[in-house]
Amino acid sequence: MASHIVGYPRMGPKRELKFALESFWDGKSSAQDLQKVAADLRESIWKQMTGAGIKYIPSNTFSYYDQMLDTTAMLGAVPPRYGWNGGEIGFDVYFSMARGNASVPAMEMTKWFDTNYHFIVPELGPDVNFSYASHKAVTEYKEAKALGVNTVPVLIGPVSYLLLSKPAKGVEKTFSLLSLLGKILPIYKEVISELKEAGASWIQFDEPTLVMDLESHKLESFTEAYSELESTLSGLNVLIETYFADIPAEQYKTLTSLKGVTAFGFDLVRGTKTLDLIKGEFPEGKHLFAGVVDGRNIWANDLAASLSTLKALEGVVGKDKLVVSTSCSLLHTAVDLVNETKLDKEIKSWLAFAAQKVVEVNALAKALAGEKDEEFFSANAAALASRKSSPRVTNEAVQKAAAALKGSDHRRATNVSARLDAQQKKLNLPILPTTTIGSFPQTMELRKVRREYKAKKVSEDDYIKAIKEEISKVVKLQEEFDIDVLVHGEPERNDMVEYFGEQLSGFAFSANGWVQSYGSRCVKPPIIYGDVSRPKSMTVFWSALAQSMTSRPMKGMLTGPVTILNWSFVRNDQPRFETCYQIALAIKDEVEDLEKNGITVIQIDEAALREGLPLRKSEQAFYLDWAVHSFRITNCGVQDTTQIHTHMCYSNFNDIIHSIINMDADVITIENSRSDEKLLSVFREGVKYGAGIGPGVYDIHSPRIPSAEEIADRINKMLAVLETNILWVNPDCGLKTRKYSEVKPALKNMVDAAKLLRTQLASAK
Repeated sequence: MASHIVGYPRMGPKRELKFALESFWDGKSSAQDLQKVAADLRESIWKQMTGAGIKYIPSNTFSYYDQMLDTTAMLGAVPPRYGWNGGEIGFDVYFSMARGNASVPAMEMTKWFDTNYHFIVPELGPDVNFSYASHKAVTEYKEAKALGVNTVPVLIGPVSYLLLSKPAKGVEKTFSLLSLLGKILPIYKEVISELKEAGASWIQFDEPTLVMDLESHKLESFTEAYSELESTLSGLNVLIETYFADIPAEQYKTLTSLKGVTAFGFDLVRGTKTLDLIKGEFPEGKHLFAGVVDGRNIWANDLAASLSTLKALEGVVGKDKLVVSTSCSLLHTAVDLVNETKLDKEIKSWLAFAAQKVVEVNALAKALAGEKDEEFFSANAAALASRKSSPRVTNEAVQKAAAALKGSDHRRATNVSARLDAQQKKLNLPILPTTTIGSFPQTMELRKVRREYKAKKVSEDDYIKAIKEEISKVVKLQEEFDIDVLVHGEPERNDMVEYFGEQLSGFAFSANGWVQSYGSRCVKPPIIYGDVSRPKSMTVFWSALAQSMTSRPMKGMLTGPVTILNWSFVRNDQPRFETCYQIALAIKDEVEDLEKNGITVIQIDEAALREGLPLRKSEQAFYLDWAVHSFRITNCGVQDTTQIHTHMCYSNFNDIIHSIINMDADVITIENSRSDEKLLSVFREGVKYGAGIGPGVYDIHSPRIPSAEEIADRINKMLAVLETNILWVNPDCGLKTRKYSEVKPALKNMVDAAKLLRTQLASAK
């Protein structure tokens, strides 16, 4: 009875790791305290999987920040700016790489494939002196063994590690990262040898880059790497795990003929085409780890369908060679449904979080072995049937409205330069106008008021009064700093997606359905289970109130349809684009209501547009087409004088710049400061951009406060490639997670820098 879990969430069912990390970072607890919380979490996860009957239990998928950073530490690939002098890497250097420190900035962070998880990007070059500098994989294996659990240690595979890295500052952009393979493999060998010595019988290498479009030389590196590791790996069972998409035929061929590899893991949820490849040919005597339980969603598995898939595969690979697994690590789903006491009973019956998925994997493995739990299977079938027929899922009017969208591309009537002229006449902004992205710091008091209002401990009047005071404070602060386009600071909002989801129909919410986004930061994705509509206005009350406090333009703040989609757990019973169009129509109603209520600048955030981009080139155009169309639907009905802003986060824009232009927003602000002007290279290469643009001038993810000179220097770099009349000056992202002691000096420096440059530009004229 063979069952396997690719990886497991590390935050804990009640975000225990998050609170332990933040307490440690704030100097309120010791390294020992943090290590104790972590050890308890690992132990409970291993025991839970043992109790559920899982055979292949992973270790080393736990991390204090991110598994790519763990690999960087293992390889001793610490950028010189962190002043590391060798020896075992401790928290000090590790967290400096992740978060920066008082004197040096953090390493770049970017999306892990097409998920909402982020990893710390290794900075490599020909001079990196690799050395075995973190023994975490071995330590955790031994720790589990001492608890009586013989785990499968998991390492990020050497080729994926290099392919996901970037050339360090000062290294030629054309530097071949794969040329470092020969330098990192000796360290992998040391780790493997130590794991073998410690008693490991299996080892798992995650090589998810195998599902990407790869040129042949990149593909050859896999063959080269595993041939080189073959003798060290002998005596071990080796699993190579892939996930997030189906694997192209060429990659499949390379993977399944690798030397010294015992088993191959595939995502059969997002990679249905892989099934045909396996049925076509699978290497004799090898194990197939079949990822049939979705690691990226919260819906209960269709056990009957999975079982028939598995039975078909059993015919191909043989009974004793088939292992039931998850499609990818369960890191990307919520932790445990047990902690959901408030969720509606019917909806709850449709769901499975990580702990439930572990049980599903085991139930499928038992059924394959002829020990089917009939009761479990029939309860599952009943839940699926109730979801199919539930009247809460379908709303005829919404279906009709969405169907009627076909046939128009929903563009605004006038082109962007004419609109910008009309807007400028109305708004009368200086050159290099300053603004912020939306949220202001959320203090303990503020969170407390919201919490108490939710728990009905505070009256609605008192709540409104408290929020009103907060907005007034934020407005005064921005006027004091002389910011041009103001925001209300979003004190009433818990989260940029949840806030809207709570006011739309078709959404459900968990109490503890947290998923790690980066470091200690978790998000709680809403669950879209049915057709989406907007019963009444969502933000007009607060935006109108904020506008009444100032004569400067106040931005209405909305989250765009694509971001709401990509940051939610989405229903899997209709195509994603259909759900997206439904959300777009709901946001369109809100945009038009804001305009009617005197809001002349409206920001529709599409932070996650890039994130939903399919991993393979062949599928990207279709996605970009409906995603960009959804954005245009939201604002195609406003007047020329209404200025539509959008904001985008952490992404490589270069490959989708034409789609961004096609969104046809009036102003776009972009989070840019950690990716070191990579963004600006697009414009250097001659892409013509006529709308307003505000690349972030400082990194809000770090506590560091940049000086006015440093910001002015950044703006000057931007002016070298962008026209003066379209450039905006703003931070990277919302300020919600920062403290006022950091935000005030940073914003003051930002406005000072803009004013300094206005003076210089005026005198240059």
